[in-house]
Amino acid sequence: MDIGGSRAAGVKGGISARQLDAALSQINKITNNVAQVIYGKRKVIEQVLIGLLADGHVLLEDVPGVGKTMLARALAKSVSADFRRIQFTPDLLPADVTGSNTYNQKTQEFSFRRGPIFAHIVLADEINRTSPRTQSALLEGMEERQVTVDGVSYPLPRPFFVIATQNPIEHQGTYDLPEAQLDRFMLRVKIGYPAVTDEADILEAQREVHPVHDLQPVSTPQEIVGLQELVRSVFVKPSLRTYIVELSAASRDQTDVLVGVSVRGSQQLMRSAQALALISHRDYVIPDDIQEIARVCLPHRLVIRGEARLAGVAEEAVVENLLREVPVPPQ
Repeated sequence: MDIGGSRAAGVKGGISARQLDAALSQINKITNNVAQVIYGKRKVIEQVLIGLLADGHVLLEDVPGVGKTMLARALAKSVSADFRRIQFTPDLLPADVTGSNTYNQKTQEFSFRRGPIFAHIVLADEINRTSPRTQSALLEGMEERQVTVDGVSYPLPRPFFVIATQNPIEHQGTYDLPEAQLDRFMLRVKIGYPAVTDEADILEAQREVHPVHDLQPVSTPQEIVGLQELVRSVFVKPSLRTYIVELSAASRDQTDVLVGVSVRGSQQLMRSAQALALISHRDYVIPDDIQEIARVCLPHRLVIRGEARLAGVAEEAVVENLLREVPVPPQ
């Protein structure tokens, strides 16, 4: 990459070449480490890592048994992070997520017992199996990075990253995620089935012991926080910021769309594009970054009209139309 050439062209990144090289080295270490467990899905691993580096959250949506939970575990072990898994069930209560005040008879005082949300990486497994009331227990933590119980707020650790999973083919005993909660997920990622050769390698790798048990950390939570701060320094030209806003605005005018992309969606599209640029060894965003990450950042924020959905219109198709219709700013 020609850093000097990019700046001569009017792109002013706030990251030095040494910082870029160090960041890319760290990112590759994490990606390669997770790839020892998740075979043939490097792009998926990078998309989840983009969510972490952009200080967002990721919703993994796919059929059972393709490695959603294992991906979260492998990522947590790779960054030596405090990891908690919450199995969402119909009888799960909000206090089971956030924690609660308990009475100590010896001291005759109430003390706060922290719930599993107090971790660097939280896996909300099968999040659509619990009631909206319990699902909403995650909202404050995801947005404000704190939890409030009985009027007292408790900060969550940094980094704080929620990976939620849901199985789209299951309907009985499940609840749709409210739009407000869907909007708080930066990216919605689908893993998909592995290739035949990759699946054969998975069988061999897990024949005696699962490789995740031998996974060694290659990064720390403090280093992840440093990468998150570096992402914020990635330069976004005013014309590209306008392009992001125009994509969001155009989504609100689509005839098949009842609710378009929110302002939060625009913010998260920009931040995730910055993270993608950093992974691509650049200190500035290009239109390709925005277009690529929009395909996993925007669809779940759209509410399709009932008649359009019955006609087979999908959120992904609407986003593809937006990317074709909205003019790309000149470089």
